[in-house]
Amino acid sequence: MVGDEWEPKIVAFLCNWCAYAGADLAGVSRLKYPPNIVPIRVPCSGRVDPRFILEAFKKGADGVLIGGCHTPNDCHYVVGNFKAYKRYILLKKLLEQLGINPKRLRLEWISASEGRKFAEVAREFTEEIRNLGPLRLWGE
Repeated sequence: MVGDEWEPKIVAFLCNWCAYAGADLAGVSRLKYPPNIVPIRVPCSGRVDPRFILEAFKKGADGVLIGGCHTPNDCHYVVGNFKAYKRYILLKKLLEQLGINPKRLRLEWISASEGRKFAEVAREFTEEIRNLGPLRLWGE
């Protein structure tokens, strides 16, 4: 909360080689984006276990961003982005079944040289989650 105004919490699982480096470049370049993003560096987007996503929501995240290498064919581990994409599609369906708006999960391909893209995605996603409002889980 900022004053009486609610601010979304967004967990971002970012691949070490590209998306995390893109986020770092955005910071080094002093590009403005909301401070709502909590970055977690992972070796590869393909290593993001669906349980990580569900646990992030369970622990209070209002949105989750997965960032992988520039394009699916550019993954440093060859098939990591394809694994991430398949899991992302399944997770969107699972979230819907659990009563969580699937728009609260986003997947982006961001290269190490795309600090501006990272900042833009952070702004867009934060605004989208802000419009959805706080995540209310069962029994809250």
